[in-house]
Amino acid sequence: MKNIFEKLVLRLLKRDQFDSILLRKYFQSKYNIEVGMYSYGCFCPVRIAQGTKIGRYCSIADTVRILNGNHGLNYLTLHPYTYNVNLGVVNAETITRSRCLIADDVWIGHNAIILPNARFIGRGSVIAAGAVVTKDVLPYSIVGGNPAKLIRMRFSEKIIEQIESSGWWEWDKEKLARVILDTPELIYSPESYFNKWQNLSA
Repeated sequence: MKNIFEKLVLRLLKRDQFDSILLRKYFQSKYNIEVGMYSYGCFCPVRIAQGTKIGRYCSIADTVRILNGNHGLNYLTLHPYTYNVNLGVVNAETITRSRCLIADDVWIGHNAIILPNARFIGRGSVIAAGAVVTKDVLPYSIVGGNPAKLIRMRFSEKIIEQIESSGWWEWDKEKLARVILDTPELIYSPESYFNKWQNLSA
């Protein structure tokens, strides 16, 4: 009965997953998963490992998995009975759990898997659909494949510096809406926007 009630509560809270502060507090207290404002697709404790921290404005497909531990390769058996306390065989975990920090404005495509050795996914990065991420991901990079490798950077270093100095991810959605209305070029073509201002000040 408790499980059914929890599923119902979660379903109701997830209706407003972009904005719900209550949903974020619930996930942090119950599952030790921290999710920044406006991020979505990450409210599933089965797919997202405990201890994961997700920044603001992240877009995470509902088939993504973030893992925080490996089976004991040097153990007699690889079975989770040897390390998972929830299965009732051992009294304490015997493997080391990792924590993944996903910075702001990260897009993770369908069926991507983030393995325990990947502990940092940089701001503004893209993880392609089906990627298997085995190590940290640079900010503003696009990675894909198995194992995931750098495909390209989204912007030049100079543009990345200017985006970083804007701190736009700290804006609320109302300010983002105003900027979209007043300065659409900044949002939809930051490279040409910042280059234009740089040329004017030269």
